[in-house]
Amino acid sequence: MIQQAIDFRDESDALFTILDALDEEGWARKTQFKQWTINDIVAHLHLGNYLADLSLKDSDAFTEFMRSLAAASKPGAGRLDSTHAWLAGIKNRELLYRWRDFYREMTERFAAAEPRRRVKWVGPDMSVLSSITARLMETWAHGQAIYDLTGRERSASDRIKNVAVIGINTFGWTFPNRGLPAPAVRPYVRLTAPSGATWEWNQPDQKNLIEGDAVEFCQVVTQTRNIADTTLKVVGESANAWMSIAQCFAGPPENPPAPGTRFRQTP
Repeated sequence: MIQQAIDFRDESDALFTILDALDEEGWARKTQFKQWTINDIVAHLHLGNYLADLSLKDSDAFTEFMRSLAAASKPGAGRLDSTHAWLAGIKNRELLYRWRDFYREMTERFAAAEPRRRVKWVGPDMSVLSSITARLMETWAHGQAIYDLTGRERSASDRIKNVAVIGINTFGWTFPNRGLPAPAVRPYVRLTAPSGATWEWNQPDQKNLIEGDAVEFCQVVTQTRNIADTTLKVVGESANAWMSIAQCFAGPPENPPAPGTRFRQTP
């Protein structure tokens, strides 16, 4: 069984609990993430889940679906517009339950799949394990905007180690994705997990270091917080360069939020 699939379901269930408490007006509220509404975020997560599951089941069907999605898009329409068009206007609680029922179904399929099998994606192909871990990361990252908007305190879990690992693994990709050379030496990363455990990566080096709370590290690499809004200790040119542009999700370069623009709002 792929544990990351169970972690994905648990993270999604935690977010569902917050969403299930919303009134009808709450779904149209704009978050601090690109002014997306809660409807926008759940629609985006649902389409991502659908695509990952379709790729797992039938790579040819995935390719054809991506073609049809592009063909159906109106000139000048963005990915979010295409997503809502695919959903045919489904929103609010109807969207909530469709998202929930689907992520619970796909969890079973991913949990039983061969972890190393390659599957297609919007970018390069990836392993089944990487695919479901990416869905966990996306759910955790986009969910942050909803926790922030509703003012709910997020209950941290050690399953965020999956997000931290993606952050670590994308160090060497983040720089060339922006046309920059990657530093020759990776920073030493030492994080305190929600459980109190210590997670470490790379060779100990007090002159090239990122140290502190694992949740804050995950917030920086997923670009839900600016490094200036955390208590992370960052030492050295390489570490500082990375934390200023860290991006653990695929796609063209995205800039981190400006300092002070992403925070938990008063309920």
